[in-house]
Amino acid sequence: MRARPKLRGTSLDLHPALCPYRVTGLLVASLILKSSLCLLQREWTSRTQRLPVVSLPSSIKHSWTPYLCCWRTTSSLFLNELKKIQKVLSPDYPECLESQREDEEERRSREALVTITVNFLRRLKQEELADRLYCKHFPTVCQRNLKSTLKKKFQCVFEGIAKAGNPTLLNQIYTELYITEGRTAEVNEEHEVRQIETASRKPDRPETTIRQEDIFKASPGRDEPIRTVLTKGVAGIGKTVLTQKYSLDWAEDKANQDIQFIFPFTFRELNVLKEEKFSLVGLVHHFFTETKEAGICSFEDFQVVFIFDGLDECRPPLDFHKTTILTDPRKSTSVDVLLINLIRGKLLPSARLWITTRPAAANQIPPDCVCMVTEVRGFIDPQKEEYFRKRFRDEEQASRIISHIKTSRSLHIMCHIPVFCWITATVLEDVLETREGGQLPNTLTEMYIHFLVVQAKVKKVKYDGGAETDPHWSPESRKMMESLGKLAFVQLQKGNLIFYESDLTECGIDIRAASVYSGVFTQIFKEERGLYQDKVFCFIHLSVQEFLAALHVHLTFSNSGKNLLEQKQITSKRFSFLNQKESFHQSAVNKALQSPNGHLDLFLRFLLGLSLQTNQTLLRGLMTQTGSSWQTNQETVQYIKEKLSKNLSAEKSINLFHCLNELNDRSLVEEIQQSLRSGRLSTDKLSPAQWSALVFILLSSEEDLDVFDLKKYSSSEEALLRLLPVLKASNKALLSGCNLSDRSCEALSSVLSSQSSRLTELDLGNNNLQDSGVKLLSAGMKSQYCKLETLRLSGCNLSDRSCEALSSVLSSQSSRLTELDLGNNNLQDSGLKLLFSAVESPKCTLGILRVEPAGVRWLRPGLRKYSCQLTIDTNTVNTKLQLSDNNRKVTHVEEVQSYPDHPDRFDVYSQLLCRDGLTGRCYWEVEWRGNVYISVSYRSIRRKGDSRDCVFGNNDQSWSLSCSDDGPRYVRHNNRLTSISSSSSSSSSVSNRAAVYVDCPAGTLSFYRVSSDTLIHLHTFNTTFTQTLYPGFMVWSGSSVSLC
Repeated sequence: MRARPKLRGTSLDLHPALCPYRVTGLLVASLILKSSLCLLQREWTSRTQRLPVVSLPSSIKHSWTPYLCCWRTTSSLFLNELKKIQKVLSPDYPECLESQREDEEERRSREALVTITVNFLRRLKQEELADRLYCKHFPTVCQRNLKSTLKKKFQCVFEGIAKAGNPTLLNQIYTELYITEGRTAEVNEEHEVRQIETASRKPDRPETTIRQEDIFKASPGRDEPIRTVLTKGVAGIGKTVLTQKYSLDWAEDKANQDIQFIFPFTFRELNVLKEEKFSLVGLVHHFFTETKEAGICSFEDFQVVFIFDGLDECRPPLDFHKTTILTDPRKSTSVDVLLINLIRGKLLPSARLWITTRPAAANQIPPDCVCMVTEVRGFIDPQKEEYFRKRFRDEEQASRIISHIKTSRSLHIMCHIPVFCWITATVLEDVLETREGGQLPNTLTEMYIHFLVVQAKVKKVKYDGGAETDPHWSPESRKMMESLGKLAFVQLQKGNLIFYESDLTECGIDIRAASVYSGVFTQIFKEERGLYQDKVFCFIHLSVQEFLAALHVHLTFSNSGKNLLEQKQITSKRFSFLNQKESFHQSAVNKALQSPNGHLDLFLRFLLGLSLQTNQTLLRGLMTQTGSSWQTNQETVQYIKEKLSKNLSAEKSINLFHCLNELNDRSLVEEIQQSLRSGRLSTDKLSPAQWSALVFILLSSEEDLDVFDLKKYSSSEEALLRLLPVLKASNKALLSGCNLSDRSCEALSSVLSSQSSRLTELDLGNNNLQDSGVKLLSAGMKSQYCKLETLRLSGCNLSDRSCEALSSVLSSQSSRLTELDLGNNNLQDSGLKLLFSAVESPKCTLGILRVEPAGVRWLRPGLRKYSCQLTIDTNTVNTKLQLSDNNRKVTHVEEVQSYPDHPDRFDVYSQLLCRDGLTGRCYWEVEWRGNVYISVSYRSIRRKGDSRDCVFGNNDQSWSLSCSDDGPRYVRHNNRLTSISSSSSSSSSVSNRAAVYVDCPAGTLSFYRVSSDTLIHLHTFNTTFTQTLYPGFMVWSGSSVSLC
């Protein structure tokens, strides 16, 4: 089909009220031409009617033909467009916005015709028709213009900075963030580095992840629509980019096309309007002029999404308790009142809201105003790699950077934050280019110093016209850094991340100087402009502010001896500078430890890292005085180790280990790591500092923290209390038979009620907890944060009084328990009645309740109440083994015994099995002499031949403990040997008697050495038993074993 020719016409000036729709193009030209031709036609007709009929010369006819053809064409086009308008005005025409796909010129021409038609209808007093046509057409125009504006605004980003440097296409560098659903909006005031350390560990259960385009989609099983979503995440984690990507995908017609308008706001922009009054409609018109130009004064009939980014930056915070109710979107009031009523659903209840915030401000909004809480976790490990491979196209270079980051725990954790990935990439790119084969930064302090140096270098070359080899720091740039450092420190103490003119003035920086700083050090300090050029300043990330604050404190002390962290300054001349420096660092440690939420944790790491001579060398030119005594740093290291010996929280201890790392001291950690690698870790001799080191190692390990087995370290209450942070980070805790009391229950209750606890399964069986311990435990289980699903309290010396506390838990709204084991306790009928009543509660989630066996005998503490009688299966006994003492003693002899042939007999190795299989919980003791294997095995173990696969412990069907006259030596399963620590095997006060305890349902097998009435734990296997177990023994030459 032949393409329609395009005609270019003159522009048509419309009524001033319709200036937004001033157009040019085909239709306008056609209309003008049509009007002219109509006049010509009327004139021609009137004249020809007065003239006699004559035949026109062909030349004249020919000259009129183009005009007549054009008239017919334009008339046809005009009538077609009027027919379309007539359809739009039909009551049956759909209310939704049309999708306009025609080319730009045709679209503009259509708009011009609609505008003219609306004007004509109003002149004809057809107001209802004019309004209907206006409302059905112009929102489409407004939506298209809004999409165009948002595309221009969000299609390019400036990584780490705003409006500085080279822009990057958002779609090109966007990496999917890890967004999870289901967390509550509780406040978390911990330092955000602590929070990402927690997030860096594996989640306690599979979590519901959400793609940004599905943020308002209800999860399966959820009936009610989602109106308000609150998304929380630490600074720099990617919340803002997430909302920008959502808006961009809508503007580019890629997602959420059921939404008709998206209005993205930031609280930084809204803060500057706090003294002004707006209606909701006026506020939208103020920020999105397309809506005002389209004359849209009501949003009730549209699908609208409001995005409010950065609730934590709202000044002052929203107060939901003292706000008047407002329902009219056209009534003016203060901006905070508008926001509160919009969030409460009083204003525009049909709208959807998406609010982002840092965790500390999450509780500003009442829970009943939020339909769903999501959390941005930043980059998980695969996404970190994806980011660096996108940033560095050279595969070898990208792999080296990824490998280097993995070697440093601090860097690896921080790379959960996208902004830190950008900082790291910026630094490593420069280091790799300028230092071929040079050492890459390993600590956070080194990384941020390099980052600062890179920015100084950029300033020197780009703005000062210097060469890359020139000194980076000039008097002017030093002054800038001093001013920015002071601003960083003062505002950090106040908890401010964004600064307005009044904040700058307070720190002695005028607004013009701040603009200069943001224009020069573009990737450290940024300026943002709202409407009407209102200026807002901030550092690109909280960690950069903390680094510059530490640098300011360090420089001030180095240059003047003034300690900004102390209100009272030491002025005595006899107090040496060396002692002052020692006191300076120690006061910083004390100040950080006094903080309840760790807000100075990262600041302290930077401050101590800056004391190293190697780091000061990198800042030569900025620091006028450098040099720090090795002795001073060693004093600081010793001071930190002394603090680690105190009763500190796990979070504070972990940060002190990070501080030691910044000071290049890893002695404590390496000492414990060496003991762990050698298998010679004796927890009986650990100092408090070494316990802290063990916790740090376990929490920093790349290994899965899914199961915490206390017996691996020590079956004692002290070990449990020392290792509570590790237990809190685990999903499953195995504490059975660990000599625990009600004191442990108090600590465990605290763990269960902690919002950061991951614990879902807890085995406390065979500990003398008594009713008092269960009462303490129940208090923690009632907490809304408790995630416990399985609890085993078998054999814990409980009576009916425990049932009262447990029944209260089972019938509570917050309980998630699905399995409860109370067997081997004396609960009595009264206790069982309480439990069964709670199980019938509609709130109870319990699926499995074990209360058998029961009775007075189970009140006996310890494992011996599970004692079982063993009988040797004579059909399995090897012919080199002699039975005596009523078949309860087995001795290895040289003389072959005359046993009958039997298919179950071990024909080569001197082994045997017992007759009765083990079920439930079983305990037995044996006494040995010489070399023996004390074992349990499936009955299907191989019996014939000399293959080592027949030997207990050398296959996946048996488990064994090897003992000699010197004591227990090792355990073995599936041919994997684990040595027994010397502390538990070489005591002179113990006999050659061993005990075995099996909990078949729980999948645990434990070996003990018996010392009078005490059991010394040797090793526990945790597994899932797939067949019935049978006790067994292997007796070497000259050795014997006896059943006790």
